[in-house]
Amino acid sequence: MQTHALADADRPERSCQLGLQLSGDVHDPRPSSWERIKRKTLTSCAHQPRALIYNMSDEAAAADLAESADLAALNLHQRLMSSGHERPEGDACPICFDLIELPMKKHSRIKTCCMKNVCNGCILAAVLSGLNDMCEFCRTPIPDDDASKLAMVQKRVSKGNAEAINLLGDKYYSGTLGLAKNVPRAIELWTEAAELGSSEAHNSLGFVYCTGKGVEEDRPRGIRHWQQAAMKGDVESRNNLGIAEYKNGNYKLAVQHWLISAKLGHEDSLNGVKNMFMKGHATKAQYAGALLGYRDAVEEMKSPQREDAKRVGI
Repeated sequence: MQTHALADADRPERSCQLGLQLSGDVHDPRPSSWERIKRKTLTSCAHQPRALIYNMSDEAAAADLAESADLAALNLHQRLMSSGHERPEGDACPICFDLIELPMKKHSRIKTCCMKNVCNGCILAAVLSGLNDMCEFCRTPIPDDDASKLAMVQKRVSKGNAEAINLLGDKYYSGTLGLAKNVPRAIELWTEAAELGSSEAHNSLGFVYCTGKGVEEDRPRGIRHWQQAAMKGDVESRNNLGIAEYKNGNYKLAVQHWLISAKLGHEDSLNGVKNMFMKGHATKAQYAGALLGYRDAVEEMKSPQREDAKRVGI
């Protein structure tokens, strides 16, 4: 499977600006605007019932909280749209160094010995060179049985390897590699992997929380996981955010997300932008940019040996 204390970042700048406004060596005997407001407020409050003063304080606090929340949301939106425009290093094959085609699970295989995703082209090249029973990357002999493969994964899990922890979560969720299906355990492992920086784990958590499959549905929580992954360049999470915004009727935001993932080579995102263009929610320039970016990304991921792998069914 492949979805804050943000307002604090704005406070230093705002504080600095306030300091500049209030500082100065020249003394003006006239009361400043701030002093006039303060005196007026104090005079007014002196004639108000105590309960009313408390209510006014509560309203001011609520207004401050609302402003802080608005700033946090704006900060998050800016970070979300300005980051994640490149795929992470782990999306590249460690042998040929080219980004793996999407979807990655179709065009690569993860190796339980070293937790590397090796593209199908390099797998075919290794087979043709006689490396049938060894890992194409680390040259570790490939075991035939699930128990040995699971032991390899668990060895890396014990050392805190995020990719291994995420993979073990996948296996518990699907009930494969000799494990009984255990969704709660899968979620525990994905949560641990996400805390260690796994974008794939964030994407998986986004999926289960947004769909309620195996856990109580919690869409805001799921969206937060997709946001964390998208900002790290996870293409599937970015596409999922576009879908979520589309379902909420936020078509402009959906297009913004899909433009990013389409230009990273995600076909469904390109189709999303096309659909929005046909319905009048995206401009011709946006669709043209998405199409050009998509084609460039796909072309960069192609190689002769990868095309050969497709022809022979790897």
